[in-house]
Amino acid sequence: MTIMGNAILVTGGAGFIGSNFVLQWIKNSGTAVVNLDLLTYAGNPGNLAEIAGDSRHQLVRGDICDAELVAALLREHRPRVIVHFAAESHVDRSIVDPGAFIRTNVQGTFTLLEQAKLYWSELDDAGRREFRFLHVSTDEVYGTLEAEDPAFSETTAYAPNSPYAASKAASDHLARAYFHTYGLPVLTTNCSNNYGPFQFLEKLIPLVILNALEGRNLPVYGDGGNVRDWLFVEDHCSAIRAVIDRGRAGETYNIGGNSERKNLDVVTSICDIVDELRPDAALGPRRKLITFVTDRPGHDRRYAIDASKIGRELGWRPEEKFDSGLYKTVAWYLDHGSWVQSVRTGAYREWIRKNYEERIQS
Repeated sequence: MTIMGNAILVTGGAGFIGSNFVLQWIKNSGTAVVNLDLLTYAGNPGNLAEIAGDSRHQLVRGDICDAELVAALLREHRPRVIVHFAAESHVDRSIVDPGAFIRTNVQGTFTLLEQAKLYWSELDDAGRREFRFLHVSTDEVYGTLEAEDPAFSETTAYAPNSPYAASKAASDHLARAYFHTYGLPVLTTNCSNNYGPFQFLEKLIPLVILNALEGRNLPVYGDGGNVRDWLFVEDHCSAIRAVIDRGRAGETYNIGGNSERKNLDVVTSICDIVDELRPDAALGPRRKLITFVTDRPGHDRRYAIDASKIGRELGWRPEEKFDSGLYKTVAWYLDHGSWVQSVRTGAYREWIRKNYEERIQS
């Protein structure tokens, strides 16, 4: 019989949200983290430099689709919690290469669930009761909203509109099935758009920050009227910790920032902050750099999260207001030029050229 230890296993813990979670966990918990990450384009060990050499953190380069590796890590470290962040997450990339999203988000989640089930079944009674598998997902599984529609709740029907969203919806259904069929104590969280330190540079907020700093075009899809609910990444991480500590097995918890904004309004706010923090008389106001580009196929118009359940049941609410969180985020990117340059590889530049510059030309 396998006796459970006190460590946690985190997948994708060198990515944007995962690395923020690992840093917050080490700072607040004191228990060990085994961090499994394939270190693809979006996974960066540099995100974890703050805890380099900390004996409580072990970074393992590996694939969540590798069942033998996952099984070996579970046997060796005997974690009490698995927190599953690892995912392909960029909608534009899913349109170009949906197969990669099916492999990581569906096959990878299946592999983790299957190995977790085998591990969990070998624990003693107390270990089985305490163990949790937390599956981190997205609000995009719910589809799109009209301006007057109520926000997504945990009972909103799934209606994914992109290959990314469809792959995450499939993984959500697998997680649910492993709870209802096998009794594996699974929890699922569906979050709104995250922002903050360490986000990969192709996403809207960091892309606009850096382009504004350098006087480049600021690409805005369509008319810029698409609405998202924005969640500061540290708030998201604290919500996940609340779900681990107090969430009920088998439940889903929506996590939102109560900060709906049009994309165009986000971009203009970034322009104003960059103008304040890095004024450039030769450039003038950065708002003039805004360039409307051909919209992405199937672009959802609006997302909004009803996070009342997690507030009511677990006592969690976001602490960061969008304006202050955005200011902190802009300042972080402007102050971390070496980190920015370390992730600006040739592959990243080629992706930006194909995805945005070609849209501008068209």
